[in-house]
Amino acid sequence: MGKLREFIGYLLGGLLFVALMPTLMWLASGRPALWPVGTAKAIVAIILILGGLSLSIWTIIYMKQRGKGNPMDAFGHEVAPRTKHLMTDGPYHFNRNPMLTGTLTYLVGVVVWLWTWQALLVWCLFFAIMLIQVISEERRLRRDFGDEYTDYCRRTRRF
Repeated sequence: MGKLREFIGYLLGGLLFVALMPTLMWLASGRPALWPVGTAKAIVAIILILGGLSLSIWTIIYMKQRGKGNPMDAFGHEVAPRTKHLMTDGPYHFNRNPMLTGTLTYLVGVVVWLWTWQALLVWCLFFAIMLIQVISEERRLRRDFGDEYTDYCRRTRRF
């Protein structure tokens, strides 16, 4: 059962963040043509997309190997097994939410590619919802890890 929940967590995360959000941005933008895109815009978008995905994937692998858990936790509800250790190094050395930072960067790349105010609006709404999620998760982490998490917050940015 644990492996199934873990698989479902990864599948849901991938579908939501990598597929659904860009699709919503594209639909909200009026379904613009995806090609051709200007060279400079395409280069910037690809760098952001690949950089964001790389950071998110690094964080997922790190979380699995070092934290012995899964990233999928939705507003205090454990979708898949949570990490058992507070992680403060690796990608977590740079900020407290590297996976979300990677996802947000990836989606900024999508906004640059689409280059519409509607895509930017979808990104802003997504960011607002994720900020609420992060604040909820921070409360849980304070309960789970106490002073260790509070000290980590003092020395490391949220994003």
